[in-house]
Amino acid sequence: MKRITITFLFLLLISFVFAQSSDYKLDLKEQKRTIDSISTNLKANYIFPDVAEKMNSLIADNFKRNQYKAITDPNKFAERLTKDLRLISNDLHLSVSYAPDQIAEQNNAISDEEQDVLQNQWIDQMKRNNFGFKEVKILNGNIGYLDLREFTPAELGGETAVAAMNFLSNADAVIIDLRHNGGGSPSMIQLISSYLFEAEPVHLNNFYWRPNDQHTQTWTLPHVQGKRFPNTPVYVLTSRQTFSAAEEFSYNLRNLKRATLVGETTGGGAHPGGTVNVTDKFMVWIPKGRAINPITKTNWEGTGVEPHVKVSSDDALSTAQLEAFKNLMSTTKDNEQRSFYSWHLEGIKTRMNPVNSENLKLDLYVGTFGLRNITMENGELFYQRERGNKFALIPMGNHWFMLEGLDYFRVEFEIVDKRTAALIGHYDNGRRDKSSRTQ
Repeated sequence: MKRITITFLFLLLISFVFAQSSDYKLDLKEQKRTIDSISTNLKANYIFPDVAEKMNSLIADNFKRNQYKAITDPNKFAERLTKDLRLISNDLHLSVSYAPDQIAEQNNAISDEEQDVLQNQWIDQMKRNNFGFKEVKILNGNIGYLDLREFTPAELGGETAVAAMNFLSNADAVIIDLRHNGGGSPSMIQLISSYLFEAEPVHLNNFYWRPNDQHTQTWTLPHVQGKRFPNTPVYVLTSRQTFSAAEEFSYNLRNLKRATLVGETTGGGAHPGGTVNVTDKFMVWIPKGRAINPITKTNWEGTGVEPHVKVSSDDALSTAQLEAFKNLMSTTKDNEQRSFYSWHLEGIKTRMNPVNSENLKLDLYVGTFGLRNITMENGELFYQRERGNKFALIPMGNHWFMLEGLDYFRVEFEIVDKRTAALIGHYDNGRRDKSSRTQ
């Protein structure tokens, strides 16, 4: 097996390290050693040297003025250093963590065999999370949906990504949900993006890396496994928690005019980097580079990526579905397709703005209509055909109802002399049938 570098896997999987409980008490000597090491590493690696100098001056001055003297809890010390460093840099990637167990595990993996064991443990963890691919499905109306929780390296999660993207390739529109995605690897951004464009490579992003004064570029791939869908409308869902690589993906597609962003302005972290063990107890995540978009010549650091359609993250999915159906209806020339999209558009509108059933006389609809039966249970109407499953009826207004869990079928009640005379079944392909009331 090709070895993924220990450093890269480590920084990927512990970008957000949970505080480790410990009875260990810090003394001033340990604090000074940690601060000095952090300062040395910031000076050598932080993307902006002048900002690094200001951060170093602040934490050194705080130590001299005994600002940290009373902090003996190592987790609280890490939190305070993070707060002070961000006070100067406003860089949400920059953080200090107390992680002696992880550091010891990494340092003890000296031989190739030990590194393989450690690597396999991290890969197993990613497998348990399905390499970030939380859910992939087809929503009502042939809208593809991908819930992606992280961008794992393509060399590890590539097969899963290929399967997910091919599953979505026949959808009429695709929604990529990044509301709970905190970032990851640019190689996965490159792979997923490649399915959204033609084979001719498209320039996605540039990076400047300060430690080696190097510029790099990322482009879409000329070859992918399976089917591309460059003309399928794409919607990306964002939240305030959308961060780092998830922001890059959103920012790239926004500026390439390849996706409509729906949700909240993202977190604002555009400086990639990695973890550095500054002592045997503390590590610091240091931003070592910065993104430079080839179109805007800048990035989203500190500002976040602004969506095209601003709504709360809770409403983003329904709003994206609404936008997708509106767009599909306006672009199709096929009347049957337009009717199909209209059907599902009305369904989304109903779910976003439910009809108040308290204002309806629901008992009016109770009865038997040939093989169809309408009953009321606990104030809620149910539809059942013969001995089939029962489906809850969702009011749409004007004697129309949707069925919960049966998106292709709806019922309309025909009212004559204030009495329900018939049930008319409507299908999303335009077909309809009528059942007169029998009792």
